Amino acid sequence: MAGLPADFPPAWTVYWWTDKWQADGSTGRMHDDLRERIRLAAGRTRQPSAAVIDSQSVKGSEMIGRTRRGYDAGKKINGTKRHIAVDVCGLLLTVLVTAAGVQDRDAAKPLLWNLRRAFPAIRLTWADGGYAGKLVTWAKTRLHLTLQIVKRPDDLHTFKVLPRRWVVERTLAWITRHRRTVRDYERLPAHHETYVYWAMIIVMTRRLARKPEPVDIAAERQVTAGRQAAQASKDLARAAGQSRFR
Repeated sequence: MAGLPADFPPAWTVYWWTDKWQADGSTGRMHDDLRERIRLAAGRTRQPSAAVIDSQSVKGSEMIGRTRRGYDAGKKINGTKRHIAVDVCGLLLTVLVTAAGVQDRDAAKPLLWNLRRAFPAIRLTWADGGYAGKLVTWAKTRLHLTLQIVKRPDDLHTFKVLPRRWVVERTLAWITRHRRTVRDYERLPAHHETYVYWAMIIVMTRRLARKPEPVDIAAERQVTAGRQAAQASKDLARAAGQSRFR
């Protein structure tokens, strides 16, 4: 909590409230409410029917204990790994933090389980080639979830935007833009997951501030008609009162 802005309360006060909101679910409820607002503003339903999953390894600070720490040989990173699922708009659905040495296929099982439990309407999920294999069959038989693998062409030697995969990669970039999520500074994985949610809360509040929510035309007309009727009644009452004293 070091290096807080000058207008913030003391560091331990901020930490206490952050831990309290994480424990009682306030952070998750705020995040989910904002996600639903953005989906409605984009012309979509409140609850998603499809998702995209991926992972990102991040370096761990000295606060990370040996039991939480791992080494990702592919990325050459010593620290932890966050596994996320997002909707087709790139909005976070669920997150799981593990040691960096945990394989994507192994962490995907609890991630997909949490996703399926929180969003029963989801029937399709996209993933990269690292999730191919027995996980596809497991998701189909245990969760009744179709896991579609989007593979990178073997003969591709340049950058190319791959279908669906770019959505979750963009979300990982959004999360990494925030100072607290560049590394894993937390002793507990649940606290790092909370900061990931807070990073997305900041992203969503800024988006809502730029783009107003859709207006219900019928309801707006009713409100306008009610105001006009009330104003007409006031005008009539005022005119009647003036005519009495002429």
